[in-house]
Order: sequence, then structure tokens, then C-alpha cells
Amino acid sequence: MEQVLVRASRVYEVIIGAGVLSELGLRTAALIRGRRAVIVTDSNVGPLYGEQAAETLRQEGFSVETFTFPAGEASKNPGTLLEVLTFFAKAELTRQDVVIALGGGVTGDLAGLAASLYLRGVPCIQVPTSLLAMVDSSVGGKTAVDLPEGKNLVGTFTQPYLVLCDITTLDTLPREVFEEGMAEVIKYGMIRSKELLELLLTEDAERKRERVIAQCVRLKRDVVAEDEQDFGERQILNFGHTLGHAIEREMNYKLFHGDCVAIGMAIMTRALVRDGRCPESCEKILEKLLKKYQLPNNTDLPSERILAAARADKKRRGESITLIEPKTLGNCVLVKTDFAELARLLELGR
Repeated sequence: MEQVLVRASRVYEVIIGAGVLSELGLRTAALIRGRRAVIVTDSNVGPLYGEQAAETLRQEGFSVETFTFPAGEASKNPGTLLEVLTFFAKAELTRQDVVIALGGGVTGDLAGLAASLYLRGVPCIQVPTSLLAMVDSSVGGKTAVDLPEGKNLVGTFTQPYLVLCDITTLDTLPREVFEEGMAEVIKYGMIRSKELLELLLTEDAERKRERVIAQCVRLKRDVVAEDEQDFGERQILNFGHTLGHAIEREMNYKLFHGDCVAIGMAIMTRALVRDGRCPESCEKILEKLLKKYQLPNNTDLPSERILAAARADKKRRGESITLIEPKTLGNCVLVKTDFAELARLLELGR
């Protein structure tokens, strides 16, 4: 078992290991004064792990109710958010009680946002069950829902009280869902860790998942500690996301988030190599890893559609946006870029 301490506006632990879901009730009881819990989960994860999570809580004296929503990004919207908040009210949740986010990135974002808004803040414990959620979205306090105009446009920065990553839940993931999570893993290597890139190249990440997840969490912890509110260095975590989110939106969320991020990273890296601003080794290693983990590296979407969607990106500042540019393996920098330059790079990297 790996334990990572995150020091942000709230200090909390990320626990990573096999079978740690069985410790949910005990660890929650140690952190929470109240004894009401609402589990928020989706229609895929709930039937697999919902009752196990609820039973561990009941064993510690919690009364438990469960809100289940239809699985998929389409549910990550203000309408579902309002349904969750109404469910909290009917469950008579108080500030001393707890919300358990049980599922992947959509569940974590949705439940985390609902918990941050209800009564101006109810404790939330993240129990991610996908690789993407374990290495990225469950840690760092970003919560959000989408609008038709763009992804993650309504949200808060609210740190969880605990993150519990039971790696055995990854055994029930469809292969393509595990692979999309690898896009975020590769991202961490590209932005901050040549060592992680070497591990991903020489080993099977699935067999080394506890080590890989812990390494990604530590990298994110360090970035969040530097810039919790995403005004500076934390934007480094958005490598591939400006184009990725735009592609995701234009595909009506029919393509996995991780697949879109992979495409965004590949287009930007190719563009910068061709522009002479990035060594060829960055493109070579990235493309090799995307191929190894069955991730896409391009899209047939017209560039003008991608660019138009990118203008709705939440990181936009006036007529510019901050792009993340790889300089060497394991080292990226933030570069303020106007949309004319983004359009040029997009064409160059296709």
C-alpha cells in the first residue's frame, strides 16, 4: 500500500493499494463527526461496488443512501447536479456528514461539486475506480460540470477529505477505459518525469499499476502544492487538454477524454518539433508510448471546428491562452499564445 500526503488548503491522504475499499468505513469514521453518508455513483460502478462501499460505512454506524445516475459524460451537466443537490436535501445531509464519490472522473467531478455547493460545503471522500480518476481527477480539488458551450465551465476548487484508490477495481474496467487513463499517465511523464517515461517504455504499466499511480499522484501533489488555484504552475497539468477538450466537445463526448488528450498532446508536440522549438526525441517517445498503450494521435475533425471550440476553453484570457510546450523529455513550460498562433500550430501538427 502507498500513502501520499497532499498539503493544500486541506491536508489529506491518498491511499493506494489492493483491497483498500474495505477500509472506507473505518477511515471515514475517523474523519467525519456525523453518521449520515450519501454515496454518489453511476449505473456502471454502482452495481459492482456500491453495496460493498455502503456496508463498510454501515459497520461504522453510518446510515447510507445512494444516488445513482446514468454513466457517461452526458450526465455531467447542471441538470444532474441539481438532482444530486435535491437528493442531499431529502436525505437531510448536514455539514457534519459526508459525500462519497464512488466511480470515475465524471462521478468525482459531479459529486465533488455538489458537496462543495450544498450547505456551502459538505465533506467529500473520493473513491476513484478508473485509472484516469486515480492518477488525476480525484486529487487536487478540481470539481465541475459541463455546459453546452464547453467542458468543466461550472466548478470549484474544493479539496477532498480523503482519496481511497483500490487498484483491484481496475480489474473490472473495459480495456479501452484503462487505456484512456494511460493518456494522463503519459502526460505526467512528459511534463515532469523522464523516469516515469522510461518506466512506461520498459514495463507493462498495468502490472506496475500501484507504483505508476503513486508516482503520478506524487507529481500532481507537488504541482498542486505550488499552485492550488490554477493561476500559474498548475496549468502545466493541462498539456494536451486545450485541443483535447475542444475535440471532446466537437465529438459530442463520444470519444474518451483520455483519447482526446492523447490527440492534443500528439498534435502539439508534432507542431513544436516541426517548428524547431522541441527536440525530435519528444515526438518519438510520445508517439511510441501512444502506440504501445493503444491511444490515438490525430483526428479527422476540421481544424476550424477545433479552434472554434478551443475559444471556449476555461483557461482563455482575453484573446490568448496558455499552452504547454515540451522542451525536453520530462520538462514542459507554459507559453502565453494568441489564437492566431494556436491556429498556425494546429495546422502544423496535423
